Amino acid sequence: MTVDVLRRPALADRRARLAVAVLFFTNGALFANLLPRYPQIKADLGIGNAAYGLAVAAFPAGAITAGLAAGILVRRFGSARVAVGGTLLTGVGILAAGLADSVVVFAAALFLAGAMDAFTDVAQNAHGLRVQRRYGRSIINSFHAIWSIGAVTGGSMAAAAIALGVARGPHLLFSAVVFSVAACVALRHCLPGPETEAEPAAETGAEPAAQTGAEDCAPSPLRAPAAGLRTGWVLAALVLIATAGTLVEDAGMSWATLYLSDSLHATAALAASGYVALVGAQFVGRVVGDRLVDRFGQRAVARSGALIAAVGMGLALAVPTVPGTVLGFAAAGFGVATLVPAAMHEADELPGLKPGSGLTLVSWLMRLGFLLSPPVVGLVADATSLRVGLLVVPLAGVLVLLCAGVLRPRRS
Repeated sequence: MTVDVLRRPALADRRARLAVAVLFFTNGALFANLLPRYPQIKADLGIGNAAYGLAVAAFPAGAITAGLAAGILVRRFGSARVAVGGTLLTGVGILAAGLADSVVVFAAALFLAGAMDAFTDVAQNAHGLRVQRRYGRSIINSFHAIWSIGAVTGGSMAAAAIALGVARGPHLLFSAVVFSVAACVALRHCLPGPETEAEPAAETGAEPAAQTGAEDCAPSPLRAPAAGLRTGWVLAALVLIATAGTLVEDAGMSWATLYLSDSLHATAALAASGYVALVGAQFVGRVVGDRLVDRFGQRAVARSGALIAAVGMGLALAVPTVPGTVLGFAAAGFGVATLVPAAMHEADELPGLKPGSGLTLVSWLMRLGFLLSPPVVGLVADATSLRVGLLVVPLAGVLVLLCAGVLRPRRS
């Protein structure tokens, strides 16, 4: 190991890392403040499971509609500015959804919030990967761990507001203002310069990507079709892995509170603990994720996590109790903790793609899980039961077991 690798990151880089962490925190906290309010909104609007599932699918629908434009905005305005602007408008959409007096307004507000969240998601990950290159080591999982902290904080804020009888309007307005201000403060400490700027190798101890054997990776005319086909298959598998992670996250966001309150008759405050348990365990998985990946490889970590998620949630659904279900959601959150960061990182380094293209495509397409899961689970729940609909969680674990072979094994 060289002296450069051991060199302490510059002050500006450390400040930028903290700023990106704040952006991830606010992104997780904003939407999580709305999720425990879903049962109240559903009851106030007087809609069934299928209609509710279609309505909450407006959030990922907005993200998919706007997602591909994120790369253009990042190149035009910079990843930090796009992340903060998306945060501000996401807060507006969430507040509007909480105050909606009809299912149409509710869905429209979620559509807006989802579109803005897509911009924030791509931009904050792009800026985080830029900071990671300056550090010369993996730190992306730590950012996603901070997102989980934000989600736990937001969900806990909502649970406390419900327990104290605070109305949705004041609660969500307070949340939007606080986290918008935090994002604006973080913007001042993000990395300056264009997104195409080559990060200084001297500070990280790593050579620029263009100088690390890129010539050896350049496809010859004979190898180009095969290499392009393989890249396509790998990208598709990475999308499925990331989508499996989003399916599990959506189960916690859209259905955990409803399942605990309606099917298992938990109190409103206790019902919020299902989602909090999922993102809390997800945070723990991401905190230890970098070390586990370095020691065992991303492939082994993903497969082990998928097995934990499938078995844990499968047992919770087989023997339905409130404590067991909360533990089941926790197992699912821990199991899928590293999936989305791993898929994004792998896609961002795929050969044969323009810089940022793999990250944008995975971030865009993985939202199909958020789009398809709510209406599918809702339809299954109306036809059978929500307990059957939540089988999507162990099935997502099986999907990861089948696709994890494209992830990197342990480095020798």
